[in-house]
Amino acid sequence: MTFHNPEYLLFLLLLIPIIFWYVWEMHKSDASLQISSHQELKKHPKTLKVHLRHLPFVLRVFAISLIVIAIARPQKADSWRTENTEGIDIMIALDVSTSMGLLDFTPNRLEAAKRLTIDFIRSRPNDNIGLVIFAGESFTQVPLTTDHAVLINMLDAVAFDMIEDGTAIGLGLANAVGRVLEGPATSKVVILLTDGDNNRGDIMPITAGEIAQTMGVRVYTIGVGSHGLVRARFHTPLGVRYQYVDDTFDEAPLKEIAAMTGGLYFRATDGETLRRIYEQISELETSKISVSEFSKREEFYHIFALLAFLLLAIEIVLRNTFLKSNP
Repeated sequence: MTFHNPEYLLFLLLLIPIIFWYVWEMHKSDASLQISSHQELKKHPKTLKVHLRHLPFVLRVFAISLIVIAIARPQKADSWRTENTEGIDIMIALDVSTSMGLLDFTPNRLEAAKRLTIDFIRSRPNDNIGLVIFAGESFTQVPLTTDHAVLINMLDAVAFDMIEDGTAIGLGLANAVGRVLEGPATSKVVILLTDGDNNRGDIMPITAGEIAQTMGVRVYTIGVGSHGLVRARFHTPLGVRYQYVDDTFDEAPLKEIAAMTGGLYFRATDGETLRRIYEQISELETSKISVSEFSKREEFYHIFALLAFLLLAIEIVLRNTFLKSNP
């Protein structure tokens, strides 16, 4: 319940001096009579008229209160809001080559990338998201979908031995660009995660970037891995052995692809860095929301005015009939 003119409610403060005035007048009008004893009077109970002698004044106070409330125009406000959300089409191209098993991430690069990619997917409930994986070849693990539960399950099942080993960055990017173009949204994005140089496939990374640029697809590229020597796990006839390997790669093609498509290049050297990269991409790629707000107000002043009129009518009737005072 709201009031159109709430300032008029201040008039209710006038009731305070009115009530004091009434009490004062009643006190002055009390008559006195000297008698030898009032014991006999106690035997006669007060009449109903005596008990109700203040009722007309009480009715008038309530009537004035209701009139003030009616002038303030009480209203019931109903409002509702509709949102039309336009999501974004996002394809994630994930490198699953054996080098993604290096141990500079916990527990390794691939598992860390999967975990943080799942967090990113959960933060984008309105978007169509799909998954392309690549190594020596590339295939679509999940096409664009809003069923993120299925997408997360399929991403969680990704492993190293699903594709022939190698790093076909151009092929993976071209596949992701082709898939993202199938989506209905006007804004289309590819997120490419890789940790090596392109050494397989018939499509060069720059060529795939040019395709994305021509089709209006923005590409965010993420180079995964710390600089220099990285700890690696090897399986030998004598069991698992660990040693450090040099895992440097050329970042220039990834930077060029991001620049030509209007995206950005990032270097993730650990899990926390990759998490911040995903957060930054999420802030850059915001869904478009159009909001329509409606409101409806229903007036209730007539109810309070009617009650005030009724109380005044009852007061007038009582003052001139049952509670009429004789001079």
